[in-house]
Formats: sequence, structure tokens, C-alpha cells
Amino acid sequence: MKSIEVRLPQDFDKSFIVFKEEGQYFPCPWHYHPEYELVLVLKSTGRRMVGDHIGYFQEGDLVCMGPYLPHVWVNDSAYVNGQTDGPAEAIVIHFQEHFLGEDFLNIPEMEPLKNFLKLSKRGMALSGNTKEQVRALMTGMVHMNGIQRLSSLLSIFDILSQTREYELLASPGYLDQVDPQGSDRLTKIKEHIFKNFDQEITLPEVAALANMAVTTFCNFFKEQYRITFVEYLNTVRIGHACKLLSETDMNIVEVAFECGFNNLANFNRQFKKHKKMTPSEFRKVVNMQHVA
Repeated sequence: MKSIEVRLPQDFDKSFIVFKEEGQYFPCPWHYHPEYELVLVLKSTGRRMVGDHIGYFQEGDLVCMGPYLPHVWVNDSAYVNGQTDGPAEAIVIHFQEHFLGEDFLNIPEMEPLKNFLKLSKRGMALSGNTKEQVRALMTGMVHMNGIQRLSSLLSIFDILSQTREYELLASPGYLDQVDPQGSDRLTKIKEHIFKNFDQEITLPEVAALANMAVTTFCNFFKEQYRITFVEYLNTVRIGHACKLLSETDMNIVEVAFECGFNNLANFNRQFKKHKKMTPSEFRKVVNMQHVA
């Protein structure tokens, strides 16, 4: 099922959106939008899907997502069927990359935030002190206007730019585009992977792209990504497989070969290793999320 574009209305005198979602359940379908988004769940439980990641949410769940990343929050049946003692509640912040001007993110002080926002393209579940500090600020922003509200958002930016308390959600292979910025060795390698993951990619060819011997390249890659090159390649392939399983009617064998696996048993094994379920189970869960 294709995701749809959904936009929240923005007041003419506001540069970004702070919105309190409140109702029997969260009604928004599987969707995307050009804004960055912060979602803080105040009350409710259920499953959230961010790209090809399927997880669970409860009170206090806080997620940051970059532009055009498909997502949906699906409430548990007790909320959908009106069997709870109160409504589902969440606070949502939307902001566009240049809402404070074209050059805002290019000033030196914004470099750490810029790096954080790049990571958010995969979606990030925040935790620890970071989550508690941002939660307090977001809760207060609902009743603010003007400079107070902007000041709180800048404080959130400061917290996010320094944090390491997060889990990346969507896999690299789920993203539609390669980050076009940068010309270093890793960028060349990533571009090569994303353009050719549906074919055989050998260590010697990617090592040659980096102008390294194979052993040197393997050590370099693992230092950068904390996983081996082959493991990273498989995450890209599995991420694309998730996209095909959720958005097309291709059968499992077709999906496997489309993603560069020439062995169905290996595809099933790698998929279960990364997603903790089989491709068929993943498709079933995704279809349930979309119907809900």
C-alpha cells in the first residue's frame, strides 16, 4: 500500500506547527510529509511503523523523523473500540528545514544539529534524560505563543544536537534517496551500494572505490559503521525488501531476487535475522497496520 502525503494546517502568523492530537485514537493513516516531525505520546498504547521499522509505543514515547519518511501510529484495539477511560493524546511538532531562513543551518553553531537532522531521516526513538527534557519542553509549548514557543524549540534543538540517547529506526535500504552531500570515500561507497544492491557487489570492487586493499577497507568500514560491509549491504537489501513487501504485490521470490538475493533460503534467513519475523509475517503485519 502506497503512503500518502498529509499536511497539518499552519497558522499564518506561525513559522512552525505545535499541535495537540486528542481523540478516541490517532486517525492519521500511513503517510509522509516534507516537514521534520517530533511525536510525543502523552496517553495511548499501540504499534508504530516508521519506514520498515515496526515497534511499540506507550505513554512517554518520543520519536523524531525527517522529511518524507512514511510512518503511522496504530492504537491498540481498546482505544479504537472506545474501551478506555480517556482519549489518546499526543503532541506533534512540524518544522521545515529552512523555516528560520535559508542560511540558518549553515552557521557554525548549527553543525551539531545539522548532523542530528541527517540521522533523523531514518527516524529516531529518543530515550533517557533526552526524552525527559524534551518532553517537559514540548508539554509547555502547547500553551505558548511567539518568542516563548520559538525559544523552547531552540532549546529542544540544543538538547537533540548533543544527545546520544536514541535508536535509529528505518534501515538504510528503506530510504528513497542517498544523501547527496559530501564527496568522501564513504559517500562514494554508499552511492555504489544503493545503485547496485540488486546485483552482486564484491569486496574487491568497493575496496577499489575507496583506494584501499581489501583487508584495510574491511577494517575501515567496520570502524565507521560498527558492522561489516556484508552486514551493511544486507541491511540495505532487507530494507528495500520491506518497501517492496509493503507497497507492491510482488511475491516473496520476486522480492528476494529484486533485492540482490539469488538464494531464497538465504533471503529468508537474513530477513528473519534483521526483522525478527519472516517476509510473509512482515507483509501480514504491515497490511494489518494499514487496514487499522
